[in-house]
Amino acid sequence: MSDTTHEGENDPAGLSCVLSEDVARFMIDPSLPPWAMGSIIAAMVGIGETRGLVPGSTAAEEWPECRLLPLGEDGTLGIVEYVIAEDAEPPQVIVTRILLY
Repeated sequence: MSDTTHEGENDPAGLSCVLSEDVARFMIDPSLPPWAMGSIIAAMVGIGETRGLVPGSTAAEEWPECRLLPLGEDGTLGIVEYVIAEDAEPPQVIVTRILLY
């Protein structure tokens, strides 16, 4: 079994990536285009594994825990909005909105 903590940290390497109620409804909507699912799931995995600090994501100036991540190559598919909730119990990343273009 491998150690999943970084030296000097008590937290696991990644964070759980959870969906807001609106995003959960969006994800099970039958009208969600099938071409979008792979990019959305890949984004969520990346968000969780990097503790929300995905390369290419941008932070809100007044609220750095709120971030936007482009979907698809150069953001051509849309964006994922999420909040890094390190102080929550348990610490997690909450996907608050997905906008497809």
